Amino acid sequence: MTSQTTIDKTEPGDEAPSAPSDRPSAPGLRGHPWFTLFTVAVGVMMVALDGTIVAIANPAIQRDLGATFAQVQWITNGYFLALAVSLITAGKLGDRFGHRQTFLMGVVGFAAASGAIGLSDSIGLVVTFRVFQGLFGALLMPAALGLLRATFPAEKLNMAIGIWGMVIGASTAGGPILGGVLVEHVNWQSVFFINVPVGVLAVTLGVWILLDHRAENAPRSFDILGIALLSAAMFCLVWALIKAPEWGWGDGRTWLFMAVSVLGFGLFAFWETKVREPLIPLALFRSVPLSAGVVLMVLMAIAFMGGLFFVTFYLQNVHGMSPIDAGLHLLPLTGMMIVGSPLAGAMITKLGPRVPLAGGMACTAIAMYGMSTLDTGTGSGLMSLWFALLGLGLAPVMVGATEVIVGNAPMELSGVAGGLQQAAMQIGGSLGTAVLGAVMASKVDSDLAGNWTAAGLPPLTPAQEAQASEAVQVGVPPVAPGTPDAIAAKITDVAHDTFISGMSLASLVAAGVAAGAVLVAFLTKRGENAEAGAGAAHI
Repeated sequence: MTSQTTIDKTEPGDEAPSAPSDRPSAPGLRGHPWFTLFTVAVGVMMVALDGTIVAIANPAIQRDLGATFAQVQWITNGYFLALAVSLITAGKLGDRFGHRQTFLMGVVGFAAASGAIGLSDSIGLVVTFRVFQGLFGALLMPAALGLLRATFPAEKLNMAIGIWGMVIGASTAGGPILGGVLVEHVNWQSVFFINVPVGVLAVTLGVWILLDHRAENAPRSFDILGIALLSAAMFCLVWALIKAPEWGWGDGRTWLFMAVSVLGFGLFAFWETKVREPLIPLALFRSVPLSAGVVLMVLMAIAFMGGLFFVTFYLQNVHGMSPIDAGLHLLPLTGMMIVGSPLAGAMITKLGPRVPLAGGMACTAIAMYGMSTLDTGTGSGLMSLWFALLGLGLAPVMVGATEVIVGNAPMELSGVAGGLQQAAMQIGGSLGTAVLGAVMASKVDSDLAGNWTAAGLPPLTPAQEAQASEAVQVGVPPVAPGTPDAIAAKITDVAHDTFISGMSLASLVAAGVAAGAVLVAFLTKRGENAEAGAGAAHI
């Protein structure tokens, strides 16, 4: 049994030590590790679902509120921007004030913002409350990991993180299915209203079950300038990645925001060496395994999020599937993540993280290579094979990289470590979508004119070609109303073939990223500080 390194009382300036919420009122239930895991999983499920479920609702929101395409993009971009910028700072708040408090605050705020979106009657309000969702989601996610780290002993932590990763993976992959059902059979508002009862359940369980653990040497002050510098640097980086497809990678504005981001990170790193209690002690990154875990999480997200971005267009716009059918075709991916995550946790506990992580990234690379071979005639069976292999590869990486990051950080920085893990995943996802999107756009631009001419179609003006290229990048044939059926069929064939060539190249790039991540996986090792987990006597 590991040693007890947390305290259940507060220091001067915090809430009173006798606060009933910090004392076990129901022995065997309050602070019980597995009930704690169930509670945080309910809250985390809301945030993970909202990363993908809203994409299905966007067309209905656009029609109902009369929004432009750019405005609808900000329904997603505003959420991810707020989430990515705030995660590390939110983790620090949990380390300072207690992960129980920040988790409950995040759940309440997220559910309230979700309800407000459902009641909104303008696109401006929807985007505003989506930003609030991102901010409160940032409070919730690192706090969940901090609670697991404090509650589970070392020998059970991998299994707990495995189940936690299973919830995130299943929620992320299952979002399009649930979103399709709700939008098709209820309305787009229901996609957001569903978070309200889930939030009420999570808060009820949290007040009843969660126990506030504090590390003995938890931070007592805030690094305000560090928070400002890191937030500004993260904002400029994510903003550049979001806007690069619109501005162009060679545009001066893209590089200006990139340069400001690099400068911001540099100033942040310098300041962190001077402040008494830094936001992120840079000594954390002297741990090669922790640094490798962060890099691995970024690379995994590039391959996964970037590759999956095109698959949804492939299923719906090339194969003509409905949102629900497209979601059902991704069930092999979801299912393998659900099955594989707990198994990966057990495997990592027995073997350590290196072999499972390297094997997982190798499976991911093979799956992405397989997805590069998909074409307009590929059947469901072959698609399912590659999707299942992708889920099988992602499961150990999601679990193992998280354990490596959180387990190699001191207990008093478990919230910051959780924030690092989530921030790495968000940045990787943004990078994957932006970079692979640029690869797709470049390939479509280079191939479309030649394919169009080879099919014997009437020549396009430069403006028409630009519009056609934009449509083809998401698999939509640029068929004008009134076009004869024979010509429309040729245009459709050209559009789909050109889209497939772009998706194939993007998938190969993702496969290369995953293959490179195999080498990074060998730099990881079991968390040096994992034994600092609470001696959870209830297990």
